[in-house]
Amino acid sequence: MAKVETAVGGASFVKPSYGKWIAVAIAAAVAGAIALDTKVVRVGSESDIRQQAFSPDVYGVDTFPRIRDFVAQKAVEASEIGALALSDKTKLAETYGTASSTGSIIPVKFEGVVGEGKSGLYNVTIDGVPSEIRVRVQTGPAINGTDLRDVPGDIAFGDFKNQIEYQNAASAINRAMKQVVLEGLDTSALTGKTIQVTGAFRLINPKNWLVTPTEVTVR
Repeated sequence: MAKVETAVGGASFVKPSYGKWIAVAIAAAVAGAIALDTKVVRVGSESDIRQQAFSPDVYGVDTFPRIRDFVAQKAVEASEIGALALSDKTKLAETYGTASSTGSIIPVKFEGVVGEGKSGLYNVTIDGVPSEIRVRVQTGPAINGTDLRDVPGDIAFGDFKNQIEYQNAASAINRAMKQVVLEGLDTSALTGKTIQVTGAFRLINPKNWLVTPTEVTVR
C-alpha cells in the first residue's frame, strides 16, 4: 500500500493512499464484466454458422422437405373443394387454407389428364372439378410465386433481415422443389398423360387455380 507522510503540529504520521486502490478495483470490475459478456464461438460451430451471411439455397434445401410433408398431410382432394370454391370462397379459405395477406394458400391433391401447356404451365382436367374452374400446374423452367413459402404459415418476414432475404427464401424453396420434384420430368411430353399432383395454390380467383407442386407422378 502506498503511504503518504503528513505533518500535524510538528508530528508526522503515515496515511494510506486509497485513490489508487479504488482505481484498481474499478478496473478489475470492468474487466470482469467484459469477460462475462464475451462469448467464445468456435469456428464451424452452430453459433458460428448462424452468424454467417444468409444463404438462400441452403435455406431452400433445408426447408423444402418440411413443406412437402406439411402439404402432403394437409392436402384435400380437388374434387371435394371445387364446388365449394365457386359457392363460398371464404368458407373454403377458413376450412382448408393457410391465412395470408394476399389470399389463403390451399394444399390440394388430384389426379387428372394433362392438356396443352405454355411456358411450363399445363392445364389439367380433373374428374369432379367443375368445368368453370381452370386448374394449371407449374412445371418450370421458371417456378413463380411464394405459395410454398407461405403454405405452412410459420415462415414470417420477421425471421429475415429484410424483404430481399424474405423473397430470396421463397425463390430458393421453389428451386429446391424443382430439383427434387421436377428434375428429369419431360415437360415436352406431358400432354395427354395422366398425372397425380400434390401441391398448393393461392386462392385469389376461385375459378383459376395455379398449383405449385410438391409431388408429381406421371402415369
